[in-house]
Amino acid sequence: MKPKVTMIAWNQNDNYVVTAVNNHLLKVWNSCTGQLLHDLVGHADEVFVLETHPFDSRIMLSAGHDGNIFIWDITKGTKTKHYFNMIEGQGHGAVFDCKFSPDGQHFACTDSHGHLLIFGFGCSRSYEKIPDQMFFHTDYRPLIRDSNNYVLDEQTQQAPHLMPPPFLVDVDGNPHPTKYQRLVPGRENCADEHLIPQLGYVATSDGEVVEQVIGQQTVDQDEQGLEPSILDGMIRQLQLQQDQRAGVDQESASSGPQSGEGTPRRG
Repeated sequence: MKPKVTMIAWNQNDNYVVTAVNNHLLKVWNSCTGQLLHDLVGHADEVFVLETHPFDSRIMLSAGHDGNIFIWDITKGTKTKHYFNMIEGQGHGAVFDCKFSPDGQHFACTDSHGHLLIFGFGCSRSYEKIPDQMFFHTDYRPLIRDSNNYVLDEQTQQAPHLMPPPFLVDVDGNPHPTKYQRLVPGRENCADEHLIPQLGYVATSDGEVVEQVIGQQTVDQDEQGLEPSILDGMIRQLQLQQDQRAGVDQESASSGPQSGEGTPRRG
C-alpha cells in the first residue's frame, strides 16, 4: 500500500510535527531537522483528528474511524489515556472531530451516531440539567432557494437565521419539558405558554409529509378554558363573525312594518 498522509498537526510550541498516515500509524517528527522520532501505534483505521493541547506542548490527541481516542505524550512516544467509543447494540462509533477546551481541562468529541462525548476533570453535575437527546424541531426541514439563490425555509419562506428560536425535541421529535426549552437562546425568559409547542404534520407541494409547529399551548389550558391552539382560536373568531353577520341580517329582516316578534336565536 502506498502511504498517504491523512492529517498533520504541530504541537503547542512548534517543536514537533505529528502526521497521521493511512497505514494507521502516527509519526512524530522534529520540526527543525525533519528527523522521525516516534511511531505511535494503536489505531486500527484511518485517523482524521489530531488536536494539540492548548498549553502543554507534550500532549497530542488523536481520534479516528476505528472509534479510538488516544492522548499521547509525543516527547516520549507513549500513550497516556485511551478511550474506545463502543455503543451498546450498535458496535463502535467513528469519531469525526475533537476539540480541547481553552483551559485544557476538558475535550469534546462528536461521532458518527450523533453523540457528543465530553471528557475532563471534575464532576458531571453541570451536565445533568440537560436531556440526553437534544435536537431542534427544525433540524430536518426542507430548504429551497429564491430567485436570488438565497436559502429559505420551505414552509415559512423565511431565511433560517430569521426564524424564531426552535424547540428542543428528542430523537423521535417529542418536545422536551419547559425547563429544557429555556436553554435555547432567545427563550430564556419566555412564559410557559410559549414554551410548549403543538406540532402537526402537513404535506408539501412534493407530497412529502413534514412536521410543523401550528400553535403553542400550556398543559392546563384546557382546564382553564383557554384556546387549545392558534388554529382553534381563528376558527372560533370566524364563527363569531359569521354569527354576528347572521344576527344583523335577522334584525334587518324583522324590522319591517309587517314583521312579527323575532324568534330567539341560539348563539
